[in-house]
Amino acid sequence: MNRFAGTGTLTALALRRDRLMLPAWVATFVLVNWFSAVASKEIYPTTASLEQASTGWNATTALVALHGRIYDPTSLGAASLVKMTGLGTAMVALLALLLVVRHTRADEEVGRTELAAAGVVGTWAPATAAYLVATGTVVTLSLLSGLALAGAGLPPAGSFAFAGSWIGAGAVFAAVGCVAAQLSTAARGARGLAAAALGVAYAVRALGDTQPADGARWLSWLSPFGWSQQVRPFAGERWAALLLPLLAVPVLLVAAAALLAHRDLGSGLLTDRPGPARGTRLVSPLALTWRLERQALLAWTVGAALLGAVLGSIASTIADLFDNARFSEYLRLLGGVSRLEDAFLSTELGLVALLVSAFGISSAQRMHSEEAQGRAEPLLATGVSRMSYAVAHLTVALAGTALMLAVSGLAIGAAHAAATGDPAQVGRVLGAALVRLPAVWVMTALVMALFGVGGRLTPLAWVALVGVVVVGEFGPLMELPHWTLDLSPFAHVPSLPGSELTWTSSVWLTAVAAALAVGGLFAFRHRDLQSD
Repeated sequence: MNRFAGTGTLTALALRRDRLMLPAWVATFVLVNWFSAVASKEIYPTTASLEQASTGWNATTALVALHGRIYDPTSLGAASLVKMTGLGTAMVALLALLLVVRHTRADEEVGRTELAAAGVVGTWAPATAAYLVATGTVVTLSLLSGLALAGAGLPPAGSFAFAGSWIGAGAVFAAVGCVAAQLSTAARGARGLAAAALGVAYAVRALGDTQPADGARWLSWLSPFGWSQQVRPFAGERWAALLLPLLAVPVLLVAAAALLAHRDLGSGLLTDRPGPARGTRLVSPLALTWRLERQALLAWTVGAALLGAVLGSIASTIADLFDNARFSEYLRLLGGVSRLEDAFLSTELGLVALLVSAFGISSAQRMHSEEAQGRAEPLLATGVSRMSYAVAHLTVALAGTALMLAVSGLAIGAAHAAATGDPAQVGRVLGAALVRLPAVWVMTALVMALFGVGGRLTPLAWVALVGVVVVGEFGPLMELPHWTLDLSPFAHVPSLPGSELTWTSSVWLTAVAAALAVGGLFAFRHRDLQSD
């Protein structure tokens, strides 16, 4: 049999399964790029202000480590899209590898691949279909972003060089996802391995970019993210840098194919470590859920703390980087406060809260994965009730988001206090972070409400999160109707630090979260279990 037999059918199946998620992500990336280009024209009204901001950016080590360098201080495109060439590229790469794992190891874990293999499906077809879906998504959102940037008035050459840099990174990490899917026996393990590779690559790029001019900047060339940034969109494009992803992708795909040939269906090359013969601590659904989620919570919390430390160290320098009235007004519009530093902290705390919401959604979705993979049914056949099972998962998700937000607030506050010499900033920023917790709980409880109606509906929570990001970040700039902005729970959070604290919105958001959770719990008690 042809090893690629059935690839087209599996590709169509994957696209059908992701018919809601993929358009949402594509639209989000395109809109973010377009508004970044449009807003920058207002932020940098003159070449002098643009050059001042770019020079200040390159002189700030934390900003360069987080996003990369601005290679042409006089280029509007290079300055306006520096974040999208840094963290934006990482998000595209993450999306690509998650899509590959979703349609390879995750399908294999629940038995969907085995069922497909009973038909006319070749050995390499599932991985090939997953790679085509992932890279096709990346190519689509990248080219549409290039068109959007050109439509916003940026040079076409730079716009499509930017698109090419995203395509290169996405293609490489989709191939990394293929390799990781052969190593682990579980989808979570594969995601963890691929995400760890992404994190190392990003750290190597950051280390190289922060070296002095006569230092080891060559380290950036060891990272796929360094390759993408060396394309240098809007800063004298280096098209030859795109050859590196073209060389790396075939090597990774050949490695994935070789690994696939040396394992059985359902197994992984990295064997699971056997646990103890008796689980003396797994005495309740809550203990089991904590055991399942503790490693993910630790990884997310460490990542949030590191991000918070970087953001906190930047806050005290923000006024020096952008010393013009237009940028100050832009930050006030997003943060809703008067002081520039407070506006920056408020905006960044809002972004951290969205990151924490992503963890909450992911953690709460564990209920669905356990049900879909048939592990919930034998558990519920014992003395464990549906209510205690669902409450355990929801408790870990809600408590985990509270911990993450608190750690992030402490990290941002401590870094900002160290930079300003004001210890009071620690408690001030921590309080500003925790005031966003009710909004995070609303997003987490939404998963419970969807799960109660039907487990297959839980991915809609990610669609809701994308909508919240788009409305929250660009709604004021688009001058959307007020009721549209009010759909986001984060629109009702006080813009702390810097503004007046009011408890009314926090009480209402907590009540909404409680209503979603209780409604979901009640609905779950009255529906049948569903396998994937």
